[in-house]
This record gives sequence, C-alpha cells and structure tokens, in this order.
Amino acid sequence: MTIAAPYAAAVAALVALSCPAASAQDNVLKAGVTRYDTHSKTSGLSTDPAVPTLAGSDAETGDATTVIVVYERLLTPSLGAELVLGWPPRIDARATGPLAGLTQQLGISNTVLSAKNVSPTLLVNYYFGDPANAWRPYVGAGVNYTRFSGIRSSLPVSKLTMSDSWGPAVQVGIGYAFARQWGMFASVARIWVESDVEAVVNLPAVPVPVTVRTTVDFRPWTYTAGVYYRF
Repeated sequence: MTIAAPYAAAVAALVALSCPAASAQDNVLKAGVTRYDTHSKTSGLSTDPAVPTLAGSDAETGDATTVIVVYERLLTPSLGAELVLGWPPRIDARATGPLAGLTQQLGISNTVLSAKNVSPTLLVNYYFGDPANAWRPYVGAGVNYTRFSGIRSSLPVSKLTMSDSWGPAVQVGIGYAFARQWGMFASVARIWVESDVEAVVNLPAVPVPVTVRTTVDFRPWTYTAGVYYRF
C-alpha cells in the first residue's frame, strides 16, 4: 500500500517529532556503592543542670560505606529527575574532651551516639553533550531528607532523641555508556544534614538526671560509583 505525498510528509514529520520525545522518556536504574564522609562540627555539649567537670566536652562523627539504588526519569535528552535511596548506614560519634575521660572511668565505649540515617534525596540533573555521546558529564541539585533511627548510646541514658533534617543537595558526576542500555557512572555530592540531639543521662556523683544537648552539623560528602541500566 502506498501513501500519498502529503500524507507521507505528515507521517515523516510526526515520526521526526516523536523521536526526541521517545528518547526523552527513558528510565534509568542505577546501583552503586557510596562512601559517606562526614566533616562534622557541633554546637558543643550543654548540660542542665550544669556539670563543670564536663565543660569542653564534644563529639566527632565517623564515616560509613553503603549501597544505593537510584531511579531516574529523563524529562528531556538533557534533563533528568532522580530519586536516590540507600541502605541506611550507621554513623557513630565518639566522645572527646572530658566526656571521653568519663567513658574511660565508667569502663564503657566512647561511642556516645550511634544512629542509622535514612536519607532519600531528590535531584534534578543537567547532562552536557549529545545524548549519543558515550561520555556525559552532569551536574545536579535538589533536596535531602534525613531521618535517624536505631539511636543508641554507651552512656546510661533514659532518653535519647535526634531531630530529622531537611537540606539542599548538589552533585557532579559523569556517565559512560559501554552498550546501548548499559553504562557506568561516578558522582560526588555535598549534602546539608543537621540534627538536634537531646539525651537524659544518669551520671555518677550527680544526684539528678542530666539533660545533655547539642546540634550536630554532619557536613557530609558522598562519593559514589556504580552501573546503570536504561529502559
């Protein structure tokens, strides 16, 4: 069956217009390993009532490694929206100053705070270069939500809480397509995570429970590498 010239031209134009739209509807599933490096600082420990022997105490957080899964929807050939989910890593905070000395006196671990962080992040990415290129660098920006769970302490606490955190997130990355649907990626991200910590501690030689408060600014950088599949 043949198609008349005007109709053939219309069909060709429709196909031409639909091709970019089809490529813009790609879905991308990523999986990788992330190194979560904290560069934390705190507001210092405050106690109520005041405990002079703990003046100058603080805590520093450690790092963690976890695995992530990312779903990305390409809105255009150069623009994508992605949701990053990871297996919650456990972040430990070790006592410093007089509080570290107290943990030694009590014969307990100086890990005075430990928690898993559930940290979904939503990002919008901009990809440079032509979609047909094997190598494509990208930049992204979005928002992170972090909720802390499994919170515990080596100190004798009767109450221990950490507030949730909302903050911006930015990333730079690069992807390499080694097949039509498969590829590799690597990225570096900066996330803003801050939490108010409050604990009620029963300290020796203090006749009443002591409320300890601080704000932890985790200031994490994440380093991720993995593979992706387009469908």
